[in-house]
Amino acid sequence: MATAEDTTSEELPAAALARPGFWGRPPAERDAVFAALRRSRLPQRVGTGAAAHWALVRHADVVAASRHPAMFLSGPGVTTPPPARWVRAVFGDSMVNMDDPAHARLRRIVARAFSPRLLAATEEAIHGVAARIVDDLARDGADDLMPAVATRMPVEVVCDLMGVPDAERAGIVAQVDRTTEGTGSRRRMRIPGRSLMALAGLHRVMARVARERRLQPRDDLVSALVAADIDGRGLTRRELGAFFSLLLVAGVETTRNAIGHGLVLLSEHPDQRAVLLDDLDTVLPTAVDEIVRVATPIIQFRRTLAADHELGGRAMARGDSVVLYYVSANRDEDVFTDPGRVDLRRSPNPHVGFGGGGPHYCLGAHLARQEMTALYGALLRRFPDLRTASPTYSPSGFDHRIARLPLEAPLP
Repeated sequence: MATAEDTTSEELPAAALARPGFWGRPPAERDAVFAALRRSRLPQRVGTGAAAHWALVRHADVVAASRHPAMFLSGPGVTTPPPARWVRAVFGDSMVNMDDPAHARLRRIVARAFSPRLLAATEEAIHGVAARIVDDLARDGADDLMPAVATRMPVEVVCDLMGVPDAERAGIVAQVDRTTEGTGSRRRMRIPGRSLMALAGLHRVMARVARERRLQPRDDLVSALVAADIDGRGLTRRELGAFFSLLLVAGVETTRNAIGHGLVLLSEHPDQRAVLLDDLDTVLPTAVDEIVRVATPIIQFRRTLAADHELGGRAMARGDSVVLYYVSANRDEDVFTDPGRVDLRRSPNPHVGFGGGGPHYCLGAHLARQEMTALYGALLRRFPDLRTASPTYSPSGFDHRIARLPLEAPLP
């Protein structure tokens, strides 16, 4: 049977990308399709009907689109499928689905709330969370490192940052999982109400915390957000709920998967593990970025053209959908030497794992790096020989999700 590497046609790789089962194929086969698309040097038209889009697979094209937000709009929705209008009306718009000036206003409010004092306290808290996770792992062990380690880290950090009480946290992970189910998937059996109920639950948690902080402010992000005032107004209840949902979904889903992929990579590449252990403090910063590049926790985001436009040698029409395939851009041979190789000392490393730049570059990138650095440091100092068994993946065209990650052997 012919593979993407065997074909000389432009259309065949693009057709493979449009097939419903594409994201369930082995990673090597998917990478071969994207490599063939990159070799064509031109953005390709993928799919038909409502699913039709231009596939941006080269690093240069993804960065160009990211840094031209007036042309490549986020407002119509960046996920597949996009959020329904009535859902956006009820729950408010997430920042990822906004264009300027609304996006710029909200980003200014959030940026101002992240004060130097808050960031310093957060960094200290992150190391405390990492230490507790490692202590609990040493005491209790774990059948699955995803809930015990990878998920727990960002959940505790985000909930601490937002001042969410301990009593509210038990159901947070399940609600986050449900809000993203079906995104990037073409499964026939879905329960749309589950994700909406979960989203409503997250909004209710935030509403309760916001009411308390208006009456009794504390040194947390919610207190800063409810008191924020940009151009004469602060965040509405819906905006605050939408931001909390985004911070949880984006902050938890992406960071936990990056952490999980990093543990897998360190297990599968003992030479790189040795490089890291030999000089942990020096190598960790570049190691974290290389893990994000290889893992690419968010596979793709969608944009919509505001007007007729030419990109990468292709004429595109107003209203066309354009998909930025970060997973392909992070393996672009024009940018990364030997992109299939894991190199924890790789520098420079202009990956697009947090976006391709521009106003929609991930607000939580610094936070994610802090979490990963603290957790890997604490884990490897305590368990330098920690190894994972084969992970179980959840096929999705949106996020690179690990469903289960067992240990290869019990911890000493």
